[in-house]
Amino acid sequence: MPSSPAAVRPPAVAATPVYTIETHGQLEPHLSQEWLLTNGLGGFAMSSVVGCNTRKYHGLLVAATLPPVGRVMVVNRIGEVIRLDGDNDRTLEFSVNQFEQGFHPRGYTYLRKFELWDTARFEYDVEGVAVTKEVQLLWMKNVAAVRYTLRPPAGRSAELSLFPFVSLRDFHHIRRAGHVTFEVTHRDGRGVNVGYGTTAACLWSDAGRFEERQDWWYSHKYAIEAERGQDDIEDLFTPGRFVVEAKGGAATTVTIWVALEPGRYDWDAELKRRQGVAKGEATSPTIQRLVRAASDFVVYRKAPDGSDGTSVIAGYPWFADWGRDTFIALPGLLLATGRFEQARQVLTVFANYVSDGMIPNRFDDYNNEPHYNTVDASLWFVHAAFQYLRRSEDGKTFAAVLLPACRAIVEGYRRGTRFGIRMDDRDGLITQGDAHTQLTWMDAKCHGVAFTPRQGKPVEINALWYNALRLMKEDSLADRVRENFSKAFWISPFRGLADVVNDAGSGYHRDTSLRPNQVYAVSLPHSPLNEEQQHAVVEVVRRELLMPFGLRTLAKNEAAYRPQYCGPQPERDAAYHNGAVWAWLIGGFLDAYLKVNQRSERATEQAREWLRPLLHHMESDACIGQVSEIFEAREPHRPVGCPAQAWSVAEVLRLAIELGM
Repeated sequence: MPSSPAAVRPPAVAATPVYTIETHGQLEPHLSQEWLLTNGLGGFAMSSVVGCNTRKYHGLLVAATLPPVGRVMVVNRIGEVIRLDGDNDRTLEFSVNQFEQGFHPRGYTYLRKFELWDTARFEYDVEGVAVTKEVQLLWMKNVAAVRYTLRPPAGRSAELSLFPFVSLRDFHHIRRAGHVTFEVTHRDGRGVNVGYGTTAACLWSDAGRFEERQDWWYSHKYAIEAERGQDDIEDLFTPGRFVVEAKGGAATTVTIWVALEPGRYDWDAELKRRQGVAKGEATSPTIQRLVRAASDFVVYRKAPDGSDGTSVIAGYPWFADWGRDTFIALPGLLLATGRFEQARQVLTVFANYVSDGMIPNRFDDYNNEPHYNTVDASLWFVHAAFQYLRRSEDGKTFAAVLLPACRAIVEGYRRGTRFGIRMDDRDGLITQGDAHTQLTWMDAKCHGVAFTPRQGKPVEINALWYNALRLMKEDSLADRVRENFSKAFWISPFRGLADVVNDAGSGYHRDTSLRPNQVYAVSLPHSPLNEEQQHAVVEVVRRELLMPFGLRTLAKNEAAYRPQYCGPQPERDAAYHNGAVWAWLIGGFLDAYLKVNQRSERATEQAREWLRPLLHHMESDACIGQVSEIFEAREPHRPVGCPAQAWSVAEVLRLAIELGM
């Protein structure tokens, strides 16, 4: 855990909820809506708006035991039962589960309202008993709290029983009964410890009592995992129940605490601390919402020397911190919002991991070791480092740490590094990979098949290379790259640029698949194209690839085009970069569009219109308050993939600030 909690700042919050959904006791569409809370360590809480877990990743506490990775599903859910007037025949369950046979219980019929901001809040009417449930994660702690306030009608009594369901498993896996024995010990009459192996969950309440009733509930079904072709059936263990009684119309409150770190925690103090950070954070309700979303991805990570550092989670619920995603997202998440100290920490952490001219593509989920298997992450690092210098004016850090890392990257690419990544001496362009690697952001691979390998000279890699050379004042080489870039990639004003080129004797063999990658030859600060070519590229991308929520990854008349993203992993991976619409690409497109139109008022308003669907998406689709990774190209453009993606949020936030939304 961090020695200084200030290493990562808690998300900006408001005193009142920002997202409110009236559910009126209906299951749909609220079963498809999700909520997310994070703790700054990489841990999180997540479920559907009706409280039914539809993913194996849904739970009340997913703890990051090796921040920001080493994530463990501690408590999946809490079963909630009310007994009225001491009558055992009047038991009412207001939780929701899906089993192989269907839904039971159907507590969504009692749910009236869901609210989200600094907590996830649920309001129920359980046959006249008013129940409020709130979920909170403590910042920089592997601790969750669930607070219930119970108010029975005047003259009546209600007993609330709460059954915590524990799995203590790797968050990517599922638990089945018969494969594990939990160790259960009591805590002073109000709590219990549940252990498995070296991990133990501590559960206790601040009111009522705990009664041991060990049991297994079998065959919970996770509908989204079933759709994704993943393991979708799980058995869950409960050590017993917490019991609290309410009488005579008076409100009774009980808080259930779940922790890997036993201690004394304060619900109200946590809210005050978060609200204290929010002042002056955002300029409009739209920006405030986006700033909150952005904060979820900024997490603690130790630097190589053991000091406190900061990183960026690529997405929830399953991604860790990825180099590529981090440096595409950094300008929006941290620079546009003035969080320069955290940006410095992120850049510094990765700068210290530069190896053979490469920054890590990702860190291992289990041992935190860096993996170097990307061609673009290092070039995005150079771009982000210079953006940091421009925005923060921190010349000291830049000169001492970032510039040497940038030099190492450029030199590594010039002389050659892993996976065949090297500068071709004949034209100065970067080539890389083979048919079995997936080194660009189009990196889907399953069962040994790389669906978009793009070996050779990808267009956006060489646009990033040219941009990096200009930033580094390598002007002689940059001039050579610019001259050869057009020779290699330019097709025509009606088609724009090739996606990948390879040497073919005296010329180039071009992959002419119409993809969005060419837009970065316009959008980056330094473009290798002339003005006419830039205009043409923007128009081609607008005409062929622009969709309501971003850019699709392949034009619809291409043979490999797949407009739907569903089914087992091989089917989904085949569509991932061959038709799926990616939200983060809206950033590069709007940058390019505004550039070629000199940021005119008309162009600015058009850019706002193209961005608005993603802002509306945050209010009611997928993960409330977040922006999804991808959308299906076929109407109604269903949000799929990762429901909360860092670079999606970052690019929308960056543009919303620039466009004054």
